[in-house]
Amino acid sequence: MVRTGPAVHDGEMRITHQVRYDASVEDVYAMLADPDFRERATLAQGALNVVVAVDGTQVTITIERLNDDVPAFARKIAGETVTAVQSESWADDAYEADFSVQPRGVPFSITGTRRLVEDGDATLDIFEGEAHARVPLIAGKLEAILRDKLVEGWNAEH
Repeated sequence: MVRTGPAVHDGEMRITHQVRYDASVEDVYAMLADPDFRERATLAQGALNVVVAVDGTQVTITIERLNDDVPAFARKIAGETVTAVQSESWADDAYEADFSVQPRGVPFSITGTRRLVEDGDATLDIFEGEAHARVPLIAGKLEAILRDKLVEGWNAEH
């Protein structure tokens, strides 16, 4: 079979990740809705700058970070620094949020849901979603980088 034109990756990379907090669902939700906690947690992940906004059930975190820990081919696309907007829209009646990370000016994103689930006297913080990269030939590699950075960040926040 002969192909012409660029190869296009039209799929997505599934991501599932969870961390366990030794606290009630209510306490974990309050922590995740606390702008001071989210700022400290994001800075602890190596962010250069962070702005956290909490408006009711909407949490928005704007993060600027260096890309010095990603492969050179990804830095060519994203630049030496990247600014991304992480959004969480929590449901009024449940501990579940629509979640997204949208880097500015680059064709990558992460979307999914984040749920807080009671686990005995603790809470599971569960993410299920996808990494998307709209770049011919290397989308799968970029999606793996996005997945790894998200998991690394959540582990640091935990």
